[in-house]
Amino acid sequence: MKFLADMGISPRTVAWLRSQGYDAIHLVEQGLEQIPDEAILVKAETEERIILTVELDFGFLLATTKSSLPSVILFRLGNASRETLEKRLADVLAECETELSTGAIISVSDEYLRVRRLPI
Repeated sequence: MKFLADMGISPRTVAWLRSQGYDAIHLVEQGLEQIPDEAILVKAETEERIILTVELDFGFLLATTKSSLPSVILFRLGNASRETLEKRLADVLAECETELSTGAIISVSDEYLRVRRLPI
C-alpha cells in the first residue's frame, strides 16, 4: 500500500509508515502545502495512494464526484497524539486491507472504525 499524508498528519507518522515498509509521502515533502483538496484527490488517484487526513472535506468530495478511488483514512480522534494516531492506523491496516485496495472511506475514532465503500 502507498500513502499520501495531508497537512494535518505529522511527517513523523510518514516516517513511521516507512519504517513499517510502506511507501508514504507527505505533502510538505513535495512543497504542496497549499494544494487544493481536489488536486490532492487527483494526485492520490494517479499515484494509487491512500489519503491520510483529519479533514472531512475528502469524504464530501468523493461523494459528490461518485469516485471509487482513492481510499481515504479519516482520523477523528479525541487524543490527537501522534502515537495514538499511529496505533489506530496500525489497526486499520490490519483490519481493512481489502477495503482500502478497492476504495473506501475509513473513519477512525478512539472507539471504532467505520468503513464506507466507494462510490457513495
